[in-house]
Amino acid sequence: MPKSRKNPVKSSQTVRNLKISRMSKSALVIIAQGSEEMETVITVDMLRRAGVSVTMAGLDGNSPVLCSRQVTLVPDKSLADALAEKPQYDAVILPGGLEGSDRLSKSDVVGTLLKEHEGSGKIIAAICAAPTAFVAHGVGKGKKITSYPTTKDKITSDYTYIEGERVVIDGNFVTSRGPGTAYWFGLSLIELLTDKEKAAQVEKGMIITGY
Repeated sequence: MPKSRKNPVKSSQTVRNLKISRMSKSALVIIAQGSEEMETVITVDMLRRAGVSVTMAGLDGNSPVLCSRQVTLVPDKSLADALAEKPQYDAVILPGGLEGSDRLSKSDVVGTLLKEHEGSGKIIAAICAAPTAFVAHGVGKGKKITSYPTTKDKITSDYTYIEGERVVIDGNFVTSRGPGTAYWFGLSLIELLTDKEKAAQVEKGMIITGY
């Protein structure tokens, strides 16, 4: 990756331990009413640029979802249908937004999904307020994570909270701060799901740095 991009914090379990074969990877992005639209769209767009098969699934069905800034997004399908077609994905991604994150935190389906993917060593990622869903569902305990600054007090002592970094990677868990860090969140996920070369290619094409 270009040196101008601030590197994410990584635990001793490095990126290479998460790399899997270069066949097309899959990612499930779950949205709910009140999800943060920038974090959703930027992440989905960047992963698709990298050749990742992304399913944007609606928590409560396949109807249009009104996001936190009154932008409406249309899911590819409902979460129920997405899981019926494919029980596990290479990555599960939770966008932020206070209301959306609260809905994800209260969903038993999301809780079961996260626990199953944690058990399988799949990538579990959350940005902004969404890491609070990890706390609610009891996944990722002992991991280093970050979140939107005002949600720090909701992250319990079961986790090590990291400040001052755009992205934090610990094992198979990836977290980020908010809308402004969504590009680096996306690049980190691309690198984990594909490789550094693909991430650099997407970064260059989007002129994230080097302008």
